[in-house]
Amino acid sequence: MNFNYQQICSTLLKDLSPRAKDIVKRRFGLKSSPETLDLIGKSYGVTRERVRQIENEALVKIRERKNNFNNVFIHFNDAIEKFGGLKKEESLLDYLGEGKLRNQIFFLLTLSDDFKRYSEDKNYYPYWAKDKDILNSAKKVIDLTMKKLKSERNPLDLDELFESENTDIFKALNRDIDKDIFNSYIEISKVIRRNPEGKFGFKEWVEINPKGIKDKAYLVLKKQGKCLHFSEVAELIKNSPYFSKNKIHTATVHNELIKDPRFILVGRGLYGLKEWGYESGIVKEVILKVLNKAEKPLPKDDIIKGVLAQRFVKENTVFLNLSDRNWFVRRPDGTYIVNPALKSKSA
Repeated sequence: MNFNYQQICSTLLKDLSPRAKDIVKRRFGLKSSPETLDLIGKSYGVTRERVRQIENEALVKIRERKNNFNNVFIHFNDAIEKFGGLKKEESLLDYLGEGKLRNQIFFLLTLSDDFKRYSEDKNYYPYWAKDKDILNSAKKVIDLTMKKLKSERNPLDLDELFESENTDIFKALNRDIDKDIFNSYIEISKVIRRNPEGKFGFKEWVEINPKGIKDKAYLVLKKQGKCLHFSEVAELIKNSPYFSKNKIHTATVHNELIKDPRFILVGRGLYGLKEWGYESGIVKEVILKVLNKAEKPLPKDDIIKGVLAQRFVKENTVFLNLSDRNWFVRRPDGTYIVNPALKSKSA
């Protein structure tokens, strides 16, 4: 349903005194950005309390004539009802105005007695609700969702969350709710967030709220599930939903990968994730780990196989490093061991 919110606001303010009309417009940002009581008071040479008094008196008069636009407030009420009687303010304003005239819609919402605005606190974003008791229902939904996320330890999309939890939710609320209501309830939480890919998780999870190039590099590598050259990582970040307007330089990505222990250099410019089983170190150190893990002499082919599972290098590179007598000793039977002198130094 389409309404001319700007025209409705102008009509409601039409019979106010010039000063009262100006104060209401400035307080609610009906002609620019909302202004504080102090700022308006200074411009008129009166106290902030006097501005508040004029504003309140004007709103009483406006509410007396709002019945001329009952269809608008019925629409608002139906919208909030559709979302289970509660909706996050930002989402509600977008829904009602399709991203336009948010200040005008906010002003009109404040005129109704059928729903109320609840301010932001440490746990919840500002929201509008039919009554405060509905928050109890939303809390139950949020608690069940948090329980599910803790159990899965991975972000989930709306379908996964709703389908997996709806039975418990219905029992907790003693009524059925649909997916729109479920989403409306959890989106007021500051603990649960939705990432650009539409997945829900805890706000501190890197998959939900990546901080800087390092986290974004981690996400694209994890999503690809294979080792990538740092230039490919940079390009994938640019094409990902997490990309910001700030420019990303390939060299910067490389530097971040080098510094972060989550990433392992596995070849010339190639990086993998430590959680995939890759271990840090140069090729000699990888050979050392292969031999120490075996706890017995190994033939060249077994050592090469073990190193190639960790590094994208040529077999000859492994053999050249294996030939360093300061590190390794070739036994008469052709197998290799760690140089005892190296072991004694490390001990």
